[in-house]
Amino acid sequence: MMQNVHLASEADEDDLYSGYNDYNPTFDTEDLENDVAFQQAARTSHGRRPPMTAKIPGTSASRPLATGLGSKATLTSSMGRPMTGAIQDGVARPMTAVQAAGYTKAAMRGSSFDPLGQARGPAPPLEMKNSDSSEEKIRQLEKKVNELVEESCIANSCGDLKTALEKAKEAGRKERVLVRQREQIATPENINLDLTYSVLFNLASQYAANEMYAEALNTYQVIVKNKMFSNGGRLKVNMGNIYLKQLNYSKAIKFYRMALDQIPGVHKEMRIKIMENIGVAFIKTGQYNEAISSFEHIMSTSPNLKAGFNLILCYFAIGNSEQMKKAFQKLIAVPLEVDYDDKYISSNDDPHTNLLVEAIKNDSLRQIERERISMAEEYIMTAAKLIAPVIETSFAVGYDWCVEAVKASHYVELANDLEINKATTYLRQQDFSQALETLKMFEKKDSRVKSAAATNLSFLYYLENELAQATNYADLAVNSDRYNPAALTNKGNTVFANGDYEKAAEFYKEALRNDSSCTEALYNLGLTYKKLNRIDEALDCFLKLHAILRNSAQVLHQIANIYEIMEDPDAAMEWLLQLISVVPTDPHVLSKLGKLYDREGDKSQAFHYYYESYRYFPSNIEVIEWLGAYYIDTQFCEKAIEYFERAALILPTQVKWQLMVASCYRRSGNYQKALEKYKVIHRKFPENVECLRFLVRLCTDMGLKEVQEYMTKLKKVEKLKEIREQRIKSGRDGSARSRREGNAGSDASYIDPLGPQAERPKTAARKRTEEDDFADEELGEDLLPE
Repeated sequence: MMQNVHLASEADEDDLYSGYNDYNPTFDTEDLENDVAFQQAARTSHGRRPPMTAKIPGTSASRPLATGLGSKATLTSSMGRPMTGAIQDGVARPMTAVQAAGYTKAAMRGSSFDPLGQARGPAPPLEMKNSDSSEEKIRQLEKKVNELVEESCIANSCGDLKTALEKAKEAGRKERVLVRQREQIATPENINLDLTYSVLFNLASQYAANEMYAEALNTYQVIVKNKMFSNGGRLKVNMGNIYLKQLNYSKAIKFYRMALDQIPGVHKEMRIKIMENIGVAFIKTGQYNEAISSFEHIMSTSPNLKAGFNLILCYFAIGNSEQMKKAFQKLIAVPLEVDYDDKYISSNDDPHTNLLVEAIKNDSLRQIERERISMAEEYIMTAAKLIAPVIETSFAVGYDWCVEAVKASHYVELANDLEINKATTYLRQQDFSQALETLKMFEKKDSRVKSAAATNLSFLYYLENELAQATNYADLAVNSDRYNPAALTNKGNTVFANGDYEKAAEFYKEALRNDSSCTEALYNLGLTYKKLNRIDEALDCFLKLHAILRNSAQVLHQIANIYEIMEDPDAAMEWLLQLISVVPTDPHVLSKLGKLYDREGDKSQAFHYYYESYRYFPSNIEVIEWLGAYYIDTQFCEKAIEYFERAALILPTQVKWQLMVASCYRRSGNYQKALEKYKVIHRKFPENVECLRFLVRLCTDMGLKEVQEYMTKLKKVEKLKEIREQRIKSGRDGSARSRREGNAGSDASYIDPLGPQAERPKTAARKRTEEDDFADEELGEDLLPE
């Protein structure tokens, strides 16, 4: 019994797990590289595995299983096909599907796991395209055409219309070459119609932008008549726009209606815009009833401000007051679709929220909202001012109806503005009392409206030179709204009128601090600095104003005047020349330029500007006198006669100009004409000594008998003149002597209870001075007989 018991040897005492590494040599894959039979099977059986077939009952064949050792067994798969290790063509190969793919002992010998085959290295480079192939050339040409179309559109958006048109033409030429090449190598169905459409459409648009309307219409016709362009009919809208610009309204309406038929009903907004264009074209042709039908349809389907305003215009044109009221109610019922200002007011102290609110206060969307609100207010205000005088029996009643209608709408804030406009309309009608009453109604309204009304009232009283009332209402306007720049400007005006220029400057500065774009305050500040003789500061104000109002004639004139005060004639003339470019027909500016050139000694330029001034205003005595003197200096006395005769017509009671005419005749050698003119002057002014002297001289030179008669008259006139002068002189001396005697004999202790007697003006002395200087200084020695 113990003979079958074997004790463990001491040598095997530590090998407790012996036998666990024993395995069937059939599954040994380490020496497969040296197994000739396996290598031959792997080389010869690749790709010749039998296809998987469905198992046919009773027909499964049992094939021997060959291993690397040559042992045989019969194994079949569950589908009835032989296992991969089956013997094929007498060659034995291993049963490779027995172990899991990718998990071999080779991994333990240092080879990495790479099921995707990434260790094989990068893929070989792509095969180079053949640039000489026709397909590649067509693709490059198509790419170039697209680039030209894009460049043309970019140039148009930048305002470079000429370059945009050139690019569009070049794109058209290359596109035609592309079409011909495609037709040579492919069927016509392969032509890129989208590219052809975009090229033609861009070309037509650039023609229209460059006002080449005939070429644009021809290009649009090419697109519209091509049946291959499915949406080409919509471009008839563009053709209608061109006809509208050409004032061909009947054709514009025709094409608009054709386009309307081409556009499906799902494009509602586009159809509304086309109907607006049709209505505008009917207004242009005077067919108001047709226009009304278009705008009524728009207001019933998709109302908007522009269509509502045009509808009011049409009813105003046909004089239908009831329909005007209905149309106005439709206009103010149009939703504005903008957010209220509450969204832009931060409700907490969160800095992140405050930053967000500040960021959106003036973003592009907010600017669009402001523009929409401004447009709505303009349409409503204009419509109210238009229909108010005609919808009711009187202007005031009509305006009241408009105000009540606006108050009942969501444009309630416009009601106060309408009331102020009502007062402004009273002013245009010269009804100042009604304007004042209307504005005074706002004294109990909120501060903003009260300030606006008080500002207008102050300005009205200022124009009427009632400075006390103007000051009161200016104070009311400033107290109601201290940040109203118009109120501060009016307050400054009243202080300026009272002569307190320093204080006026302070009000103007405050107005500018509240609104730096208040041009009225800046202009008045410049005038104030001129009054204070602070010329540099005044010049700075007007130069700033010139940067804001580039073409303001008043600003340019003030700058030129300041440079003239600063004795810089070159700069003054430069600014006056800019002023002439703005107001080329202003005679005062032209004469001023002539005067400056005359001071600089440039007689030719002075004559040019004086003559231009005379052409536009031939009644300026200063200009007439200069032109006459210029012709006398240049020895063209005959031409000077024309100007002195005009001066005599303007001032017929002044003998000076008629004497100049006669003197011009005499200097030019026409003594007979000069004699006749002097006789005419003598009949009008028989006591004129100069005229009688010239008559005596001429009659003596010509040997006429009248010389004795004129000499007698001259002596009488001279004698009368001497007697008159002696009387004036003696009267003056007598009055002075009597005053001295009265002062010497008077009691110094006596004081007149009524105060000192007012001094009598010395009118006689002033009159004598005028007689002494009469016509002598202006004539000069060159006009006297030689």
